[in-house]
Amino acid sequence: MVIGENLKKKYALISVYDKNKLRYLCSNLIKNNYYLISTGSTGDKIRSMGFKSIDISKITKFKEMFDGRIKTLNPLIYASLLYIRDNKNHKKQFLKLNIPEINIIVVNLYPFEKYYKSKIDNKIIEMIDIGGPSLLRAASKNYKFITPIIKTSDYPKLIANIKKNNGETDMIFRKKMAYKVFKEISRYDKKIAEWLNE
Repeated sequence: MVIGENLKKKYALISVYDKNKLRYLCSNLIKNNYYLISTGSTGDKIRSMGFKSIDISKITKFKEMFDGRIKTLNPLIYASLLYIRDNKNHKKQFLKLNIPEINIIVVNLYPFEKYYKSKIDNKIIEMIDIGGPSLLRAASKNYKFITPIIKTSDYPKLIANIKKNNGETDMIFRKKMAYKVFKEISRYDKKIAEWLNE
């Protein structure tokens, strides 16, 4: 990638357990000139639908490890999510990394609650999502520049907002989605704490 080229394109990082509405999401993001980055099975699904998607390991230079337990926990990804776009020092550092500038994060969490009800401990523990909440928290902290999406039901709202704003999202929408992220993660973590306290 040519230095500075990473600022000329818009990228959406998609890593979802629930793959419903994925075709709708990808087709509409692409129509609005977004390039897709994805992880593991999400990337496989996107490509099987005929869409192009950059595997996240191409950016991080690390393959997924431990049966997918580690996919997105990498400083290059968090550099893209957390750097302050209008801070000159941040931008200078980011340009040197020569990685995509991520504008949208679409992540839905492992269904812990569903498996919690099964009472099978080894299955429940694998549904404690680590990378998903971390990505969403980072994007939400930087909502002034990045759009975090945690619910499939918000895909149409995302696309409508992008169309309304000529290919971008507006600050009000991003803040609303960041609020939803922290509210949902708080509920998610509470369920995990309840299980651990049994």
